[in-house]
Amino acid sequence: MMKKKLYTLLAIIGLIAFFTGCEKDGERIVMLENPVAPSIVSMPDMTLIRSQANDTIEFIGTPVNPGFTASASYSLEACAAGTNFANVTHIWQGTDVTSIKITIGEVNGALKRDFPADQVSEIDFRIKAVLVVDAGTGAPGTSTDPFAYFSNPVTADVTVYGLPRLDLLNSGKEQKVESALGDGVYTGIVKLDPASPFTLSDPDSGTQYGGTAGVLSVAGPAIVPPAEGYHVFDVSVPDLTYSFEARMIGLVGSATPNEWDSPDQKMDYDQSSGTWSITIDLVVGEIKFRLNDGWAWNLGGTTDNLVHNGDNLQISVAGNYTITLNITDFEGERATCTIVQN
Repeated sequence: MMKKKLYTLLAIIGLIAFFTGCEKDGERIVMLENPVAPSIVSMPDMTLIRSQANDTIEFIGTPVNPGFTASASYSLEACAAGTNFANVTHIWQGTDVTSIKITIGEVNGALKRDFPADQVSEIDFRIKAVLVVDAGTGAPGTSTDPFAYFSNPVTADVTVYGLPRLDLLNSGKEQKVESALGDGVYTGIVKLDPASPFTLSDPDSGTQYGGTAGVLSVAGPAIVPPAEGYHVFDVSVPDLTYSFEARMIGLVGSATPNEWDSPDQKMDYDQSSGTWSITIDLVVGEIKFRLNDGWAWNLGGTTDNLVHNGDNLQISVAGNYTITLNITDFEGERATCTIVQN
């Protein structure tokens, strides 16, 4: 106990000495009662483009002013606009806040963890300054309880880029296929209609592709889908090929309008979340999920554990429902779902 009191006393003496006892040429160092927080003076254009990933952009700020020359560590932080930094995205850390230089790829890599790709997000940015005036035992201003100061937030519209992609133009809705390895091989689940032939556009290079009979070509004719509905669409730019595979997930069962007969009640796919959903009137009865109106691939069981050939799911109250299916392993036929009565 005596030793702890001694350490605390020494820490207090050290802080007092720093703030009031350090003099040079008769000038005493005194900390302002309200130190001036850092600020963001200017922001770069936050439309981030993959082809410019190695380019450097610059944030300009002003340092914290505690009333004396002090060393501080700074970080550039972001959050969804208006959320008061409840969930902080860390972008940069350093000691010179007057010129924060960072590559577009580094900024994008930090932001894409928390913000959707290939669309505009409204994001708040701030500078955080941490000032440690003495190492010590937990007293204010020591390494375990440092002084922290924050700039006022600056809001910007930011476009974060995701994986390399090809956009489907004139396909009837905004959709894309992506290259997970960045090797020119793209895939995705897309909704198609033979009445809406489409071309492909590479937003990075500006190259457009078309094709016929599975053969891709630069500036080629619009691709005519083989059938209406959702398909897995595979494209290989190196091989100049493309292919379709029907991927239509539907509800079947005595609770549905067609009962156990096809066509099933088709679900819609959300590319951003990777889930399937449907809003539908159901009667008391049973349901299952299946692929392309057939039984080779089907899911049942419980909402938190759907498996191949699992038990029918029970609908005990008639009404309007929103059902969402999250396929966690397509090949292994495993998924979860939610069934919510509206």
